[in-house]
Amino acid sequence: MNIQQLRYIREVARSGLSVSAAAKKLHTAQPGISNQIRLLEEELNVDIFERGAKRLTGLTLPGKAVLAIAERILRDMENIRQVGEEFSNETIGAFSIATTHTQARYALPPVVKAFTERYPGVSLHMHQGNPAQVTEFVRSGVSDIAIATETLTSFEDLATLPCYQWNRSVVAPPGHPVLDEKPLTLEAIARYPIVTYDSAFTGRSKINQAFESRGLEPNVVFTALDSDVIKTYVELGLGIGLLTSMAFDPARDTSLRAIDAAHLFEPSTTRIGIRRGSYLRGYMYAFIELFAPHLTRKVVEGAMAG
Repeated sequence: MNIQQLRYIREVARSGLSVSAAAKKLHTAQPGISNQIRLLEEELNVDIFERGAKRLTGLTLPGKAVLAIAERILRDMENIRQVGEEFSNETIGAFSIATTHTQARYALPPVVKAFTERYPGVSLHMHQGNPAQVTEFVRSGVSDIAIATETLTSFEDLATLPCYQWNRSVVAPPGHPVLDEKPLTLEAIARYPIVTYDSAFTGRSKINQAFESRGLEPNVVFTALDSDVIKTYVELGLGIGLLTSMAFDPARDTSLRAIDAAHLFEPSTTRIGIRRGSYLRGYMYAFIELFAPHLTRKVVEGAMAG
C-alpha cells in the first residue's frame, strides 16, 4: 500500500468513476491507475470498486470505508505540508474559496481587494456554485473555506460561523405601482408577477415561509440563480423582483427602483464553513477576519475544535 494508490482511488471517485478523467487530472496514464488500484485490492483482499463490462459502476461497501480513510490520510498529509509552509514563509501560498454568485459579486470584492493588497504572494482561487456544490467543494478539500447562506449547517464535519445577516428588497421599473405601496405588504407583492431566486438559492426558503404564514400564493413567474439575471428580467417587464438588498446599487441600476422589504421577511445569515480537522494558514484567518471582523483567529479555532 502506498500514498499514490490512495490518491488514485480518491481521484477516480471524484471523477465520477472515470479512470480516464482521473488520469488526465493526475497527469498520468490510465493503465497505470487501473493497475495500482488492482494491486491495492489484491493486497487488501477486497474489491474497492464495482465493475461492469468495461467501466467502474460504483464503490463497494469496503471500498467506501477505504475511501473515507484515504481521504483522512491525504487531508492529514496536506495539513502537514501546510504547517511546513506556514513556518517557512507566512506570506506565500494558495487559498481557495467556494461561494455563491451573490457573495462573489456583492459581498466579497472589497475583501478580496484588501486581502490581495496585504498578501500579494498568495494565489487566490474562487470556485462558484450553488449552495450544495459550495458545501461539497469544502467538504472534499477542493476549497479551504465555503461562504454561503444555505446548507452549511447541515453537515457535522463542517464548523460553521455566522458572518452577517441580510434581508430583501423589491425592485421594479420607475413608475411601477408597487413602489407606491406604503407600507409595503406581502398582499401587495402577491398581486404582481414575481421574479426571484431559484428554490435552492439565497434564502428562498425565507420568502416561501413568509407568504405561507399569511396564506398567500405568490405568482413566481421566473426564477434565476443570481441577482443580475433577476434584475435583467425585471427590466424587461417580466415582473417585480424580490432579491437581496445588497444586490441593488442605485448608481448602477439606474433603470430600476428599489423599496425595502426587510419588515416582511425573516433575515438570512451568511456563514463561513470550514472542514473540521483542516489546517488553516495565518493568511486564511486574516481573510476570514477581513470578511467578518468578529471572527478572530481565536473564535475560528474554538469553533473548529468543536
